[in-house]
Amino acid sequence: MRSRIQKQEVVSRIAQRMGTDEKNAEAYLDATLETLYEAFKAGESVTLPGFGGFFVRPGRDTWTFKFNPAQKLRALFGWSSTYKGPLWVRGTDSRPAFAD
Repeated sequence: MRSRIQKQEVVSRIAQRMGTDEKNAEAYLDATLETLYEAFKAGESVTLPGFGGFFVRPGRDTWTFKFNPAQKLRALFGWSSTYKGPLWVRGTDSRPAFAD
């Protein structure tokens, strides 16, 4: 299994991609995560095109939470997919080892 990246690494990558400093990148990430949390808490599902959908359904005693990955993610991991485009970030040379 590959290692996990921690929040600070995500922040660094966002800062680099957006051409901003890490303080602003962390504020963007925190705002995004808080917005998602608030939506889930309100019983709203969230769809992020190109990434996937998060679905919540409150039950009598518990909540159901599901993630439905977008076709690009499905293709990246070799799951059934209709996605035919590139499986790496455009403009970079870094391709996942499993993205042939």
